[in-house]
Amino acid sequence: MTSQRERGRPPYPDQLTPAEWRVVEAVRHGMSNPQIAARQGVSLDAVKYHVANALQKLGFSSRADLRLWDGVRRDSNLANQEQTMSAHLTIGPIGQIARSVADVAAARHWYGEVLGLEHLYSFGNLAFYNCGGVRLMLSEGDGGPAQSVIYFRVNDIRSAHATLTARGIAFTHAPHMIHRHDDGMEEWMAFFNDNEDRPLAIMAQVRG
Repeated sequence: MTSQRERGRPPYPDQLTPAEWRVVEAVRHGMSNPQIAARQGVSLDAVKYHVANALQKLGFSSRADLRLWDGVRRDSNLANQEQTMSAHLTIGPIGQIARSVADVAAARHWYGEVLGLEHLYSFGNLAFYNCGGVRLMLSEGDGGPAQSVIYFRVNDIRSAHATLTARGIAFTHAPHMIHRHDDGMEEWMAFFNDNEDRPLAIMAQVRG
């Protein structure tokens, strides 16, 4: 006799499935459903389905709740990193400056071939360059006004997020993983605004 097995996929040892995590991280990065679908190569209905499932599982009622949720996926390097709680927070050097561009292909030619910056890597509508140790990210915009964002490096993004929140800073996007490199290193970011409502971010690179 063969034993009966429950139909369907096996349960995941985390709050969300891998597909749901990918969509939630994109939501926490401020992306719309159409942008997520285009970036991840999935249908818009699939994105809506994953967002709805995540909201239901986490007991949230809106995307705004997701953007402020500081959950960490269990299979990430950050989940396995010991969190250091300290009253003294050192905001590190500038790690990245982002600039929106109208045409990323034209911008790649100008910044790389004309200006002569070292090209690091590109994917989708993003291109990254090395500026003496500071990373420049070019992002093809959606037709809105041009915008720049300054990213400050921190050693422990969870502790930095908690410390700055305690100081009265209201984050617009909680810490979230935006990319995992081929060597396993993860890029984590969290966004907030300065006193004149201009965007800033903290960032951390987390290795396994």
